[in-house]
Amino acid sequence: MTSSLPAVLRKPAARTAPARRRRSPRTAAWLFAGPTTVLFALFFAYPLGASLYQSLTARRDGVDVFVGLDQYRRLLDDPAFLHSLVNTGLILAVQVPVMIGLALVLAVLLNQSWLRFRSGWRAVFFLPAITTLVAYAVVFQVLLRTDGGLANQALQALGAGPVDWLNSPTWARISLIGSVTWRWTGYNAVILLAGLQAIGRDQYEAAALDGAGTVRTYTGVVLPQLRPVVLFCVITSTIGTLQLFDENYVLTRGGPGDATLTPVVYLYKVGFQQLDFGYAAAIAWVVVLIIAAVSLLQFRLYGRERRR
Repeated sequence: MTSSLPAVLRKPAARTAPARRRRSPRTAAWLFAGPTTVLFALFFAYPLGASLYQSLTARRDGVDVFVGLDQYRRLLDDPAFLHSLVNTGLILAVQVPVMIGLALVLAVLLNQSWLRFRSGWRAVFFLPAITTLVAYAVVFQVLLRTDGGLANQALQALGAGPVDWLNSPTWARISLIGSVTWRWTGYNAVILLAGLQAIGRDQYEAAALDGAGTVRTYTGVVLPQLRPVVLFCVITSTIGTLQLFDENYVLTRGGPGDATLTPVVYLYKVGFQQLDFGYAAAIAWVVVLIIAAVSLLQFRLYGRERRR
């Protein structure tokens, strides 16, 4: 009966497919994560472990010798390193609050509905953040030149004398703070602007109905909701200041007289000029621990304020 049916209507004979070995979800996950894991191990985990081990060694007679915590004890008696920490603390205490305050004011202005060409202004203020560090530091070096610099030319046009921006300890710190603030204020303003735009208009209207003015609205309604974004900006800015190198090295080389010396600039001098890589690795790990401690302290203070 079956043989009399046309060939098109005949059902093909069932074929037994060979049994395939199914991979478990865990195996598949490792296969997908494998390349990333290998890259992480080669370019992050291994260098991290190697630098930690190197910080426990010292170069003696051309051979790396394990010395334990001697390099870290050496840091406690190193006046140059301690002075670099003081310099960084001074820069941090001035630069981060000034920059975050300016960024907050700028974000509020960029969030106003009456401002024309808002997208263009946002792009303009964000542009410094995408310029290369060395390029903008060189530009500031030219602007702040004692003889013929644009800053001194502007002062002389106003009847003021020239300022030795990069060769005076006080003015060198001010110049460094000003250059870093110029580059990162717009970046933080854009982040704060995103936080402001997440606050609904109904909350502004509710505050207005309660009789709150502009200052009261921002201090009592806007800033409390913007606090997590401000915390993010403060922590990232603090980390960036503690890692300050490019601007400092190009503008002042840590001078004059170590007035702008930072731990990372000192690390560079120890590692690549004095070729003391064990001591340089110890400096790097101390900087990492300082950054972790400061970030943890900021998180704790923020959590305490939230519980009040």
